[in-house]
Amino acid sequence: MTAPQAPQVIDESPDARRREQRGWYWYDWANSAFPTTVLTVFLGPYLTDIAERAAEVRGSDFVDVLGFDVRPAAYYGFVVGAAAICQIVFMPMAGAIADHTGRKRGMLGLFAYLGAAATLAMWFLSDTRYLLGGALFIVANIGFACAMVIYNSFLPQIATADERDRVSSMGWGFGYLGGGLLLLINLALYLQREQLGIETSVAVRISLVSAGLWWGGFTIIPLLRLRNRPVTTHDATLGQAVGGSFRQLGRTLRDLRRYPLTLLFLGAYLLYNDGVQSVIAFSGQFASEALKLDEEVRIAAILIVQFVAFGGALLLGRLAIRYGTKRVVLYSLIGWVGVLGLAYIVQEGSALQFLGLGVLIAIVLGGTQALSRSLFSHVIPKGKEAEYYSLYEISDKGSTFLGAWTFGLVLQLTDSDYRVAIISLLIFFALGFGLLLAVDLPRAIREAGNEVPDKI
Repeated sequence: MTAPQAPQVIDESPDARRREQRGWYWYDWANSAFPTTVLTVFLGPYLTDIAERAAEVRGSDFVDVLGFDVRPAAYYGFVVGAAAICQIVFMPMAGAIADHTGRKRGMLGLFAYLGAAATLAMWFLSDTRYLLGGALFIVANIGFACAMVIYNSFLPQIATADERDRVSSMGWGFGYLGGGLLLLINLALYLQREQLGIETSVAVRISLVSAGLWWGGFTIIPLLRLRNRPVTTHDATLGQAVGGSFRQLGRTLRDLRRYPLTLLFLGAYLLYNDGVQSVIAFSGQFASEALKLDEEVRIAAILIVQFVAFGGALLLGRLAIRYGTKRVVLYSLIGWVGVLGLAYIVQEGSALQFLGLGVLIAIVLGGTQALSRSLFSHVIPKGKEAEYYSLYEISDKGSTFLGAWTFGLVLQLTDSDYRVAIISLLIFFALGFGLLLAVDLPRAIREAGNEVPDKI
């Protein structure tokens, strides 16, 4: 009979926490290549072009998607929505298994490399392979979202309550720099493609592949720095761990009823962040189809967003320390409403107006996301970080099917009127603002058994 092992002692000193925090930032740097290069800039317009080519070959105004006729302009929106539904299925599983086994670091690597591999495979998107593009996008999004569940769940373990706004904001800011740097490299390649003798489709596919390489390569750093924490339950086999994780997930969903204010916060975040994610996902398509702007202008706009958003995230983080996190997030939502109103009236072909819009988005984008992440960390019961962050990610990436399908449905019903589609997203910000305003955060934090920070 083997004697029980002594529990592992984790060094939680300030120096040890700072070392983990510095490693944790690098995953934001690594995975930001996917939402910038792939999601926001290149894949949407490129996949739409492939679908349009397939429709021409078919001799129709539609492409066939599992027996349904879909307009090429609406195809990408429906793919984003399908990916979101798949994320909703897989993210709670990933979070439950991570909390049940304590193997967060290994699971972060597993899902990160799944997403990076699917992104690398986008090299094979050419001709009329719109269905392949949709499938790879869905797999990459599953990997991205499940890895984010694990990544976010480290935040309350590596930062004290008073450190989390700063740490979360620094992570988002670092991510904007990483994603922006890769996009700058891809912009240089794209602009010089003719001089280099590279076809446009090849330049786009090289850019997509670079995102997979960047994502996978820099993920090594957080995997070396982050540490697993001991858990009370250790299962002997993977099957036992999976079975235990599902039972624990069921208990978590039932226990969520004990934290109604946490649930209300999740509802608010689901709505307003659905708007944020939809704007990010369809900004490139809106610029190309509604504003008739070329690829260079669209990439320049997202570069502006990336680098200005670094400062925006840090600025709103400092404002949160001074004025309170919830108040700053509420004002940022008002800013989003103004951004969409301006997007509706941007003149066709006006690169300057579109770039100005990018600056405004950058100011509110980083703060909205970083501060929401740190706010949620305060209303999570200890020991259930990954499970609760899986619910958070459903409200983040996973809920995007609401905005994506709203956007796609409006395009379908209005014969591809992108201005009406973009303004339709206002409803998500308005409803999210109202719900967040109703959340009593100090009470929610106390109900979760956590300490209320000085400014919240």
